[in-house]
Amino acid sequence: MKKNIVLIGMPGVGKSTVGVILAKILGYKFVDTDLVIQEKEGKLLKDIIAEKGIDGFISTEDRILSGFRTSSAVIATGGSAVYGEAAMKNLSKNGIIVYLKLDYKKLRYRLGNIKNRGVVIREGQSLSGLYKERIPLYEKYSDIIIDENGCNVEKTVSKAIAELEKHL
Repeated sequence: MKKNIVLIGMPGVGKSTVGVILAKILGYKFVDTDLVIQEKEGKLLKDIIAEKGIDGFISTEDRILSGFRTSSAVIATGGSAVYGEAAMKNLSKNGIIVYLKLDYKKLRYRLGNIKNRGVVIREGQSLSGLYKERIPLYEKYSDIIIDENGCNVEKTVSKAIAELEKHL
């Protein structure tokens, strides 16, 4: 069984874009956990958040991802997946966790209006506060850190493949 490659990082770092390309190059399938959650719950992420609140969404995400099974897949997680300890434990059991890291200024530029992105952010919390809160979690769970600063998608994919070759 081939190990999965699990991409973590802030919204806007390119987990889905990089993930699709990595999957094609490696001959893996591609899975977006946001879509898995929507399918299991039968509703859009924004509707889950509206119904259950941030903590309820995080709990739902953790429950679904802690039981998620697949192999030979590149998995793009939602930026909030790292709040779920059971989810991250499950994903790392048969996966290499790759953190796509981007400086705050570049991230803010890429994200634009976060209200349109469905970012899991608490009322009154700034993007900067969210960034500072999540960075230690991304670093805690990652096996590989890919610094995306100064990289386009192709360069990020090349860096990821070079690092993954050491682990696969």
